[in-house]
Amino acid sequence: MSPSNSLSPNPKSLLTRLPVNGWTVLVIVIAILIAIPILFVVGSVFTDTGEVWQHLASTVLKDYILNSLWLMIGVGVGVLIIGVGTAWLVTMCRFWGCRWFEWLLLLPLSAPAYLLAYTYTDMLDYYGPVQMVLRHWFGWSSVTDYWFPNIRSLWGAIAMLILVLYPYVYLLARTAFLEQSVCTLEASRSLGCTPWQSFYQIALPLARPAVMAGLALALMETLNDFGTVQYFGVNTFTTGIYSTWFGLGERVAAAQLAAFLMLFILGLIGLELWSRRQARYYQTTSPHLAITRYQLGGGRGILAFLACFIPFFLGFVAPCAYLVELIGSNLSEALENNFWQLASHSFILSVLTAIAALILALIMAYGHRLQSSPMMGLGVRLAAIGYAIPGSVIAVGILIPLGRLDNLISHSMEQFFGISTGLLISGTILSLIYSYLVRFLAVAFGSVESSLNKIKPSLDDAARSLGYTPTSTLIKVHTPLMSGGMLTAIMLVFVDVMKELPATLVIRPFNFDTLAIRVYQYASDERLIEAAAPALTIVAVGIIPVIFLSLQIAKSRGSN
Repeated sequence: MSPSNSLSPNPKSLLTRLPVNGWTVLVIVIAILIAIPILFVVGSVFTDTGEVWQHLASTVLKDYILNSLWLMIGVGVGVLIIGVGTAWLVTMCRFWGCRWFEWLLLLPLSAPAYLLAYTYTDMLDYYGPVQMVLRHWFGWSSVTDYWFPNIRSLWGAIAMLILVLYPYVYLLARTAFLEQSVCTLEASRSLGCTPWQSFYQIALPLARPAVMAGLALALMETLNDFGTVQYFGVNTFTTGIYSTWFGLGERVAAAQLAAFLMLFILGLIGLELWSRRQARYYQTTSPHLAITRYQLGGGRGILAFLACFIPFFLGFVAPCAYLVELIGSNLSEALENNFWQLASHSFILSVLTAIAALILALIMAYGHRLQSSPMMGLGVRLAAIGYAIPGSVIAVGILIPLGRLDNLISHSMEQFFGISTGLLISGTILSLIYSYLVRFLAVAFGSVESSLNKIKPSLDDAARSLGYTPTSTLIKVHTPLMSGGMLTAIMLVFVDVMKELPATLVIRPFNFDTLAIRVYQYASDERLIEAAAPALTIVAVGIIPVIFLSLQIAKSRGSN
């Protein structure tokens, strides 16, 4: 007697349910390639470095830890105060200029922190315009007549990072405030809550997940920063990795410092997840209902205006205006020194990386759509983890395995053919693009996945019923509908690559400098006039995604 169908599974049906197909394999391969640098950094912990690590532990490791902690604390407090405060003001209050500040407050995001560090150092120097004007106004003749703070210090680095990173918190906090239930806020008012009580007791707790996510992003960027802390002489893990690699020539010890830095990153990720561990907030009203804003007039209106204007002015207007003035008064000198060649290098790297990131993101997002298996989900999460890892860590994790691969290829070619290939991979822009993909693939994936999820699954079924394969469905059906998300992915990756410094500084091939590298080199040599044009170009390119974000915010409930 043959067993029943319920007890005897069909082998063919079992095979069709296996979570392995071509798309799954592609996603897993991408995840492995992205995870290799991180795995090499983690694996370096178990490598014996002799007395080098003991020397670092007894001399500079304490400074690395303390300075990194103070940076995180200072930047964290600053971005929370400015980001949450300004987001609440422009969302829930009405005062002169509030509509403009909705997008103006995002503009500092276009300028990397190291650019502000170089600009403000030159502006606040003894022979800079600020101190010269003060000496002229008050009749001071020398530095002994007055005291002026030294910006090239830990607090100066904290200030620069706050000015460019608060938009992370501002953007997410503002979005959270816009999405909150109007009925909840109106109920708090009807119960006699003052504006401050409504903010502190109702709005802020509801926005906590978004605020913590923005804070985590800001602190990750703080730990990733190299140009600012190096220029200000603040010893952190990023400067330690660079000096250990190039100063001491100890790659393994640099990798171990990178692994130590990853502990901070994992701590931030854990903190962000812990803050949301039991938080569940649901929308109870339409997001298109208009918010009744608090009208601020007189002194309160002036204070609200200043609270929004000062971070925008210090983080964007002042440094950009100073760079424009430097370029205008020294135009020929500012555009010399291979400016156009550097711009072409940055453009080529940004375009190639953006296109590659878009292709990989499409494969990941569509593969996950076709096969929502645990294996596919794990591969997607692994491939998107790189954005949380600092560029200096990724650089170390890439150069070590690629260097070993180059040595293996060169040794094999020399043994069998008598040819030495040298740095075949690690000495080219391929390794640099690889590092960018590890770092910024998550940015492209987020945009692509968001757009793809908005397409109804019924369109997939209709395309398959017409004989389309999954690949042809993606190309002919989904791609036209995802054009906005794909453009966003390309744009965001393009701008991130233009601004990236730590990984570029470590991995770049010989004689292949970029705008970010030239700004760093010139500023380090106190040649800000030559650095002005490349710096302003980076800011101009960085404004593009800021404008896009502003347009997206303009479509939300709070701008209606």
